[in-house]
Amino acid sequence: MKYIKELKEGDSVNGIYLCKHRQAAVTKNGKPYETVVLQDKTGTIDAKVWEPNSQGIGEYDVLDYIDVHGEVTSFQSSLQVNVKRIRVCQEDEYDPADYLPVSAKDIDGMYQELLGLIRSIGTECYRQLLENLFVKDAGFAKAFRNASAAKTVHHGFVGGLLEHTLSVAKLCDYYCGAYPVLNRDLLLTAAICHDIGKIREISAFPENDYTDDGQLLGHIVMGSQMVAEQAAVIEGFPHVRLTQLQHCILAHHGKYEYGSPKLPALVEALALNYADDTDAKLETFKEILENHKDNSGWLGYNRLLESNLRATRL
Repeated sequence: MKYIKELKEGDSVNGIYLCKHRQAAVTKNGKPYETVVLQDKTGTIDAKVWEPNSQGIGEYDVLDYIDVHGEVTSFQSSLQVNVKRIRVCQEDEYDPADYLPVSAKDIDGMYQELLGLIRSIGTECYRQLLENLFVKDAGFAKAFRNASAAKTVHHGFVGGLLEHTLSVAKLCDYYCGAYPVLNRDLLLTAAICHDIGKIREISAFPENDYTDDGQLLGHIVMGSQMVAEQAAVIEGFPHVRLTQLQHCILAHHGKYEYGSPKLPALVEALALNYADDTDAKLETFKEILENHKDNSGWLGYNRLLESNLRATRL
C-alpha cells in the first residue's frame, strides 16, 4: 500500500484506507456515482466511484476501513482516485494508527513550550485561568493535545490545534516585543484561548467532524463561554479583564463575513486576528505545496487564499 502523500497521477491503488466521507451524486446525464474521501495518516484524497452498483463495489459506510482498488488521475490540478473495487476490511487487517494524520512536530515538546508561555504570564487571574485548563484539567489537556484545528482547511490532524495555538501565541509574543503598546498578558492569554472552543466544535478522530453544538454555536462563541466558565470559579476575577479577553476571542476572525461576532476594538484583538490569519494561511499554503511536490506548474485556485497558486521557482 502507498500512503496518500506518495500517490501520483497514473499510479495503481491497491490498499486499505479509512473512508472519511461518502456522498451519492448524479452526473449531468442522470447516471449515479459516489464521491468518497479516503484518508490515512499522511492526508486525504478525493475518490470517485463511477459504477457504485457494480459487483466489485461492496457495502461500506463512512468511517469503515476499506480495501480500495483503482487508479490515480488528475482533475482540475488535483489528484483523485477512480475506484474500481471496494471491500470492507476486518479489524485484524489494519492498524488504526496508520490512518490518523498526526502533526510532524513533537506533541509533548509543543505542549511543554505552551506551558512555558503560560508560566511567563504575570497577571495572576489570567495565569490561574490558563493553569486551571491546561495543567489541572486532565480531560481538557488530553482533548486539546489530540484535537485538530479544522476539519479540512488547515492543521487538520492530531495535534493540529496545539501546533496552531502555539504558533499564534509565539507570533503574538513577537508582536509584544515589536509593539510595546500591546498588553502581553492579555494578548498571550487570548492567543492561547482563542481556539479552545474547537474541542467542542469538532469531534475527536477518526470522525473529526462538526458536532451539533459546533454547527449551532461555533468555536468562537463556545470559546468565549469557556473562559467565562473558568473565570466564574476564580474568586475576584476582574470583570474588565474577562470582557477584554472575551472580546479578543470573539473578534479573532476579524470580519463579520469570516464568522466574528465582533470586529476588533482593542489593539490586542487586532494583533490576535493578524497572528491567527498569518498562521492559518501559511499553513494552508505549506500543506498545498506538500501535496503537490511533483507538480512544477500552477497548483490551482484556493478559496481561502483567493488566488491561483504556484510553487516558488529557484
